[in-house]
Amino acid sequence: MKTTTSLLALILIVIISSCSKNIHYSAEHIEQTSGRYLYDNNEIIDIFYDENKLFVKYKGVAKTPVVLDENTFFVADLYKKLRFVKHQDNQKMYLGLVSEDDDEILTFEYPKVDDHYKTPRMHLNDGEYDLAIEGFLELKKQNASKIYIEEQEVNNIGYGLLQKKKYENAIAIFEMNTVLFPESDNVYDSLGEAYLETKDSMQAYVNYKKALDLNPKNKRAKKFVDAYAENRD
Repeated sequence: MKTTTSLLALILIVIISSCSKNIHYSAEHIEQTSGRYLYDNNEIIDIFYDENKLFVKYKGVAKTPVVLDENTFFVADLYKKLRFVKHQDNQKMYLGLVSEDDDEILTFEYPKVDDHYKTPRMHLNDGEYDLAIEGFLELKKQNASKIYIEEQEVNNIGYGLLQKKKYENAIAIFEMNTVLFPESDNVYDSLGEAYLETKDSMQAYVNYKKALDLNPKNKRAKKFVDAYAENRD
């Protein structure tokens, strides 16, 4: 079933691609639509034109979409039909998401943002950890059921910094993970390990103890907590 669905999707993309039109975009249109659009609250879609050709850049990769008319295009990687549209109330530009069932129905889905706008992930990549935490927590508040960044992804970043002996940054990353995933023993375990690397045994104990409280089967945390208690006796 999955193979059949994928094949049908591929065929549909090929059909749509064959319908791509060559549009001459006016200077006004290019100026109005070029820029950055906030996608799914944590990613950026960049729209730009080169030699009057539309390009869509997503996750660092620029591609040419299937152009259906001056304002409407299909992005195969996202499997979405999008349309440039200005909201009548706030006069802001959006990438509207066009309904699969009715070409005249769309939602004001992805707003245009200024050139300096950063998503929480972008703050994270730039080492602005306080702003990243603030942003991710706000997204979590808006939609608690959706995961905008995985616990393991944050941990991997922390361990990468730890290996480079960038201890302060590593600790900041692991602390961020404890804020984002406070019920996970693993995030406190990792933070404890980072503090142990900096010879801060007290903070290592505090976090390993927290990990052990959350998960009594955490062997590494128990080993350190027991050893720390023995040394204090």
